[in-house]
Amino acid sequence: MNHPSPHTTHPAAHRPHEPEHVNDHDHEHEHEAGDQSEILDLDAEVLAEHIASITAWLPVGTGPSRIVDLGCGTGAGTLALLERFPEAEVTAVDVSDAHLHRLREKAVAAGAADRVRIVRADLDATEWPGLGVPELVWASASLHHMADPGRALRQVHDLLAPGGLFAVVELAGFPRFLPGSAPQDAPGLEDRCHAALDRHHAEHVSHRGADWGTELAKAGFTVEGERTVTVDIGPTHTDAVGRYALSSLRRMRTGIASALTAEDLTAFDRLLDSDGPHGIVHHPDLGVRTERTVWAARRT
Repeated sequence: MNHPSPHTTHPAAHRPHEPEHVNDHDHEHEHEAGDQSEILDLDAEVLAEHIASITAWLPVGTGPSRIVDLGCGTGAGTLALLERFPEAEVTAVDVSDAHLHRLREKAVAAGAADRVRIVRADLDATEWPGLGVPELVWASASLHHMADPGRALRQVHDLLAPGGLFAVVELAGFPRFLPGSAPQDAPGLEDRCHAALDRHHAEHVSHRGADWGTELAKAGFTVEGERTVTVDIGPTHTDAVGRYALSSLRRMRTGIASALTAEDLTAFDRLLDSDGPHGIVHHPDLGVRTERTVWAARRT
C-alpha cells in the first residue's frame, strides 16, 4: 500500500471512496468487534450537539489541517471535526469494513468525500499504517477497547506533530433511559441491569473507566484540559431517542441476560418489544442520561 508522505495534505489523492486495507489478517478482529453501525449512527444523531460542544472546546489555537480519527466507527467524530475545522482533512481509521462503508456514505452525502482518507487497520497491531504527521488526533470511545492502551498512547505521541494535540473522549458508562421507579412492573430494573453490565465490563473490557489523564502523562503528554459533558435529554425528545434506547438495550441484553433473574429478564424483554404497550419506545418518561469526559493532551 502506498502511504502519504508526512507532508501530504490531499487525501483525495488516495481515493477516499475506497478504504485502504491494512493487515488483511485482522478480519478476525473485525468479526469480534461486530457491526455496530446502527447504534453508532443513532449515538451520533442523538448526541450531535454534545459532540459539537467537545470539538468547540478543544484548545487547538490555529485550526489543524491534518487530523487522524482513531477508531472512527461510522464517522460521528470525523464529520464533527470536518465541520469544526473547515480547512482540515481527516484520516479515519477503523477495523470494521461495515463502519468504514457507512462513513464513506456519510462523507459523500455531506459533500466532504475529498477531505476524508479512509484506512482500515487493526489498532492492536504492533505497527500502524502510515498516517502522516497530524496536528490533531481524536480517539472517541476507542481506547478502552484496545488490548494495550499504553502502547497506543505512545504510538499516538510519536505520530503527532510537535505541539500537536491528542483528544481522548471516553464514556462514563452505559446511558440510562428511565427513572428509578420504572418500569412499573419491575422498579429499579435499570439499576440492576447497570450493575450486571459493570460486572461484565470488569471481566471483558478491563480498561473501561481508566484514569486517562494519568495514562496520558505516562506516555509523555502534557494534559492541558479535562472536561466532563453531561447529557440529560428529557421526555420531550425526537424519535431517534426511542430508536437509540431500543438499540442500546438490545446490545445490553447480550452481556447481562445470564445475570438477571427470570422476572427481571421478562420485564427487560417487555422493554424490547417495540410493538407492545410496555416497549421502551412508548415510555412517556423516556430520556437519555449519560456523561462523556474529554482530555486534551499536548505533545510538547
